Amino acid sequence: MTVNLEVAEGVGTLRLDRPPMNALDVATQDRLKELAEEATRRDDVRAVVIYGGERVFAAGADIKEMQNMDHTAMVLRARALQDSFTAVARIPKPVVAAITGYALGGGCELALCADYRIAADNAKLGQPEILLGLIPGAGGTQRLPRLVGPSKAKDLIFTGRQVKADEALAIGLVDRVVPAAEVYEQAHAWAAKLAKGPAIALRAAKESVDTGLETDIDTGLAVERNWFAGLFATEDRETGMRSFVEEGPGKAKFR
Repeated sequence: MTVNLEVAEGVGTLRLDRPPMNALDVATQDRLKELAEEATRRDDVRAVVIYGGERVFAAGADIKEMQNMDHTAMVLRARALQDSFTAVARIPKPVVAAITGYALGGGCELALCADYRIAADNAKLGQPEILLGLIPGAGGTQRLPRLVGPSKAKDLIFTGRQVKADEALAIGLVDRVVPAAEVYEQAHAWAAKLAKGPAIALRAAKESVDTGLETDIDTGLAVERNWFAGLFATEDRETGMRSFVEEGPGKAKFR
């Protein structure tokens, strides 16, 4: 399989496995969607890591496969391409991308679907589609400007240039840069910590933030208000407040 889901200690790792560069062909896109939906359903998956291995995250689409597709074929495929990435973005649990080596084109777009991005100090990211006479087609023109702002996004998309880890950190494209050997370990630790948290509250927080970014502030506040009130019906809220009163902050153990 070109993508696998490995679960341990509440953390599901979506592992890309299509050597040598994890090119995202149609079969890999479909498999990614299938496993993202599985991670969404499974109660034993409380947080998710997206990982391409020690050498490379994903170097983009399979260009040889795409070269043989005409307009009609891509009209039929473009929605499925976006849907596979959107399935990752809509996992209602914390998702972290562990980025090693190249994250280019579709690889960068996949990293954009995560809630948090940890990159190796030798990582390179970018949206080089313009160099092929194309634009990003898996969410890059939408998720990238929402993350780094329109001007920085246009610079990357218009030029197709690659940015090293330090620049990616400076512009907000990644959130942490660590030695290459520590990328997965630190990403897994981030996910494992959240996997022990209140699952419904984390889902509420993610949906509130993501929905708010896509709509006006009044609608966003309504989403937040409804989730906030609704959490008072959960066992986790009872556990968290009781622990705070009896033991102090940060000591609650959620089921």
